[in-house]
Amino acid sequence: MVKIWGRKDSSNVQKVLWCCDELGVAFERIDIGGSFGGNKEKPYLDLNPNGLVPTIEDGGFVLWESNSIVRYLVDRYGEGQLISSTPEGRADSNRWMDWQLTTMGSAMVPIFMGLVRTPEEKRDQTAIENARQKAAKAWKIVDDQLAKNSYLSGATFTMGDIPLGVWAYRWFNLSIRRPELMHLKAWYDRLCKRPPYQTRVMIPMT
Repeated sequence: MVKIWGRKDSSNVQKVLWCCDELGVAFERIDIGGSFGGNKEKPYLDLNPNGLVPTIEDGGFVLWESNSIVRYLVDRYGEGQLISSTPEGRADSNRWMDWQLTTMGSAMVPIFMGLVRTPEEKRDQTAIENARQKAAKAWKIVDDQLAKNSYLSGATFTMGDIPLGVWAYRWFNLSIRRPELMHLKAWYDRLCKRPPYQTRVMIPMT
């Protein structure tokens, strides 16, 4: 059984939990990080020297970095699920996973931290608004892609939808102004119908 270290309300942990449920991979999750602590102590740092979550162990193999974990799970347990059968399709999924890290994350994290993790009287509203504008431009890129396909890498749901899907829940449920992006909203609505998304992602943000 796969062991997963990380609290269930972490966006990066949610990617892994969602992926496991989609693939039917049994796992044991261990609360660590955030209010649970323990992620800066030696036993955990021996597994993940960054002190971040998630980390997994699978038969003695230890891996950290959430998108790398999703790729590993799909490769090891997917049997063709959540991945395209073509090199182009696989590259497309990987592209959106990487873009989530390089572009979308830097836009969404300040919004989330400012509105969820920061008391109202201490919020930097200018920084939050600047991040919101940056995120809106990034989501427009996603919307343009989804005008062509039902999912980011084509007609079917793949691992490429998972990282951005986690942030989409936050985008649509944080108290912010959002431009009307009909293709993005339709994709989000499709994700909301998936039981693993409901269970792992659509939970209170803390």
